[in-house]
Amino acid sequence: MEQVDCVVAGAASSDLPVARSLAAKGLDTLILEAADAIGTGTSSRNSEVIHAGIYYPEGSLKARLCVAGRDMLYRYCAERSIPHRCSGKLIVATDEAQEPVLATIRANAAACGVEDLRFLSAAEAQALEPALHCTKALLSPSTGIIDSRALMLTLLGDAEENGAILSLNTRITSGRIEADRVVLHTMDPTSGEGFEIATSRLVNAAGLGAIALAGAIEGFDRQFLPTFRYAKGNYFSVAGRAPFSRLVYPVPEPGGLGVHLTLDLSGAARFGPDVEWIETLDYRVDPARGERFYGAIRKYWPGLVDGSLQPAYSGIRPKLSGPGEPNSDFVIQDATTHGVEGVVNLFGIESPGLTSCMATAQHVTHILASEQR
Repeated sequence: MEQVDCVVAGAASSDLPVARSLAAKGLDTLILEAADAIGTGTSSRNSEVIHAGIYYPEGSLKARLCVAGRDMLYRYCAERSIPHRCSGKLIVATDEAQEPVLATIRANAAACGVEDLRFLSAAEAQALEPALHCTKALLSPSTGIIDSRALMLTLLGDAEENGAILSLNTRITSGRIEADRVVLHTMDPTSGEGFEIATSRLVNAAGLGAIALAGAIEGFDRQFLPTFRYAKGNYFSVAGRAPFSRLVYPVPEPGGLGVHLTLDLSGAARFGPDVEWIETLDYRVDPARGERFYGAIRKYWPGLVDGSLQPAYSGIRPKLSGPGEPNSDFVIQDATTHGVEGVVNLFGIESPGLTSCMATAQHVTHILASEQR
């Protein structure tokens, strides 16, 4: 049986910064990824937005890690020449009844430490984005976009430079908790071959599979496993080039932030996500759902042409709250919660998980360092 200092379960935007941080401290770190490539799940199926930290409850992990992580991510991208742009975002009210929501959003953002939001009149917003319709808007200048694939490759390179090892096609099938370590059983999904690995530190950041992984470890108390739901978000692209240079978000809706307009680094527009509650993993995008997008988008872009939307991709969020329930916070469990030294579980890491990834890694590394004193 092999023995390592740390095992990080997963190789995506929430996992790779943790592996990088642990390896940089001189710890023997092994990254186990069930897929045949890094970042094939939630991390590669999102809007690639660097969030400012606007919407989350004051004092929540989402708020704290997003605001800190945003600044850390911008610095890291600049230092490592990772493609990104601080493009800015407009949050728009499309009728007068929505305007009080903008004031609530601004107040909440300020309580979370985001002080740069600015109210714009309809004329001021349209001076920035002439194709936009709104009655009032909030400008978020610190919102941006990023090449998430380039970010993950750079994080992996940093981790490996510090001695971390990545093992692809390595699914953790079960495990057991012993006195001072966790023993993990693994299997290659293609060949069926496997091995055992023992570690004194396990970071379970397996995304959509994180709760199942924790539940497969013998000796871990199941009462600490939350229930989560699959919230599928469908995205549509537009034929041609949309006449916008900034992101455009409507006021939030239950379960998400509404059908918003984001841009990639080439300027191509995509719309979404919507919220579709599903029972099993299914990334297919039903073209018929695009018909529902037209009405939502035309509230802020009346010039959207019939037939111009086409299916792009979908992502699935590991939600810890269901339909009609308040959005849940990130859950980062350690021994103070579940009683197992050296095990940290990351549950419900949805948006703003990408923005928060560097701060989350710092948080997890601090937990493990404190436990190992």
